Amino acid sequence: MPVVITGTLPRVELQQVGLSHPRVKQVLDIQNNTASNRERLVVAEGLWAQRLVLEAGVLVRTFLWCPELAYSDESRTRAGQLVERAEQAYQVSARTLERIGERGQQDGLLSVVRLPFHEPDSLHVGRSALVLVADAVEIPGNLGTLVRTLDAVRADCLVLTNRRTRLTHPKVFRGSQGTVLTVPSVEFPSAAEAVPWLRRQRFRVLLADTDEALNYRQVDYDGRVAIVVGSERYGISRPWYEHGFDRVALPMLGSADSLNVSVSASVLLYEARARQDGW
Repeated sequence: MPVVITGTLPRVELQQVGLSHPRVKQVLDIQNNTASNRERLVVAEGLWAQRLVLEAGVLVRTFLWCPELAYSDESRTRAGQLVERAEQAYQVSARTLERIGERGQQDGLLSVVRLPFHEPDSLHVGRSALVLVADAVEIPGNLGTLVRTLDAVRADCLVLTNRRTRLTHPKVFRGSQGTVLTVPSVEFPSAAEAVPWLRRQRFRVLLADTDEALNYRQVDYDGRVAIVVGSERYGISRPWYEHGFDRVALPMLGSADSLNVSVSASVLLYEARARQDGW
């Protein structure tokens, strides 16, 4: 029997579908991160994620609603709003939602939304700007944490080069706490394509490296700054070193010779933001 969502919005009846429905199968494809995803679709689960989806104003391709798992008036209110926003909306059973979700209890709400797409030359930055270049970062959770930090420091964008993991990976969405919906990102196949863009935009490029590097407290972060971090195993790819960019490092006072990429980037980004804003 169709569900009827009531509240401040008009009554809406939804068709009930199961695991064999194409839009439900699409959720599983995105969750498994195996199928092609040219539309840059991500799965947002739970009440907190739906708040972000609605605030960000992103395209909602599909909304799935399970009244059995909704335990608050806000869940029902958000459901009505998402039904109005979504291209297609359906009712699913608790069993179906639990099979396709990854969070366990999703408050009866799951949506498939499209990440915003940005062309590099469409981004406009001010005289003072801050971007992070993630070069060949492999672990989705690390990439998600980088995005979350960029949101926290109010950075201008994420630049991806030599991409090894998709922004649409479920662990990126969770690691970013959904901020992957709002932090602008651009992508280049390699440093060879990214460097000319950064130079046209007059960014000072800093490579996060320990060899022949400046102490991060001694760097001038004025103006437009791009901080480059590399993969967890191999660091920054060699072509980045062919342009004479300065290197910046965090002092390692113990026996370890480096920090996790997301931790290093967080320290550098906060230092750059503090200097630019005069903290």
